[in-house]
Amino acid sequence: MPITASIKRIKGGVCAPRGFQAAAVSAGIKNPEDPRLDLALIYSPHPCTAAGTFTTNRVKAAPVKVSQAYLKADKVQAIVANSGNANACTGIQGLGDARNTAKLIAKRLGIRQRQISVCSTGVIGLPMPMARIEPKIPELINSLGEKNGTDVAQAIMTSDTCKKEIAISVEIGGHRVRIGACAKGAGMICPSMATMLCLITTDAKISTSCLQRATHDAVDASFNRITIDGDMSTNDTVLILANSQSDMPSIKRNSKEYRQFSEALQYVMLKMAKSLVRDGERVTKFVTVEVKGARTYLDARKVAEAVANSALVKSSWNGNDPNWGRIIHAVGYSRAMVREELIDIYIGGKPACSGGLQSKTPMDTLRNIVAKDTFTITIDLNLGKAQHEIYTSDMSPEYIDFNRSEYAYWKQARKDGLV
Repeated sequence: MPITASIKRIKGGVCAPRGFQAAAVSAGIKNPEDPRLDLALIYSPHPCTAAGTFTTNRVKAAPVKVSQAYLKADKVQAIVANSGNANACTGIQGLGDARNTAKLIAKRLGIRQRQISVCSTGVIGLPMPMARIEPKIPELINSLGEKNGTDVAQAIMTSDTCKKEIAISVEIGGHRVRIGACAKGAGMICPSMATMLCLITTDAKISTSCLQRATHDAVDASFNRITIDGDMSTNDTVLILANSQSDMPSIKRNSKEYRQFSEALQYVMLKMAKSLVRDGERVTKFVTVEVKGARTYLDARKVAEAVANSALVKSSWNGNDPNWGRIIHAVGYSRAMVREELIDIYIGGKPACSGGLQSKTPMDTLRNIVAKDTFTITIDLNLGKAQHEIYTSDMSPEYIDFNRSEYAYWKQARKDGLV
């Protein structure tokens, strides 16, 4: 029986697993007059094994550098996250601000500084307004509770239009294990890990090496298969904490229990990844691009990514135009091994291109499919057995308009004396 049959959706988000607490407050990070939640904390009184994947962008935000270093050094017990400021391209000061935030929280929690991971998301290039953050830390600590998971999901939102969270209970080896998660991301989404965040908690008992392996595999099957605009953020982070508070024995590598846990973790991450695409900045369509018949896995991935990231292809989807010509041109420049006369393209299961030529499917039939808010593009290269799948979106005029005004936030930074 597949593990998904035993998965039960439950409430609570990151607080659903046993032993986790959370809190979120308004610190006015982007705008001191905005009352929205923007500073969050996830905490386990019990030391956790931890794993993470981070952006492979060579320009990395200060919290990414700090969290990568801290993960190697100690058991993690907390994650502090903020929205409104990415703390990226902020130099030595940015690193100091990230470390100091961890230090201030660690002192109040009575744990080591390196037991706290730091995440940030928001505008790049602005120093963190620590003068507004520091006074809020006591309130953040005092607000910790077991029913505040949704507050965390809200506090990490930037251009998101809705919170993104999930919690499940799953049977593993005859024991119930819980996994909770929240995520944010709507623009600058084209993860390659290793401005999206995903914070995950679980009460499973699992070693660091097993947790890291399971996390890497789940990320590769979820967050590494989504794109909204083809832009990889400086802050992409997936972090998972496991506090061993379920009553199950320790999960062993390559065991049945490990496979069950890995599948459940992938289920959670894939749900979160797809929710990011559905809430993409001003998108109107959720599109699955599946490539099959490739000579190698790498070729299949190259083709899928080329099509999913093509501004021309995405624009045609927004206009309800089943333009297979734009799809095949992206296939051709993908640098994968392809033969034009073998390429078949299907839109919603209907042939649009057969052997590199126009199919006989009526254009109105294809247009009706692309007019829907969810559909699938299938590309068969007919060269082998390798395949790959990516989840993407259209691109609208409103996306461009929305992304023209981010640097208005610098006006507030000048008022704060940060620039």
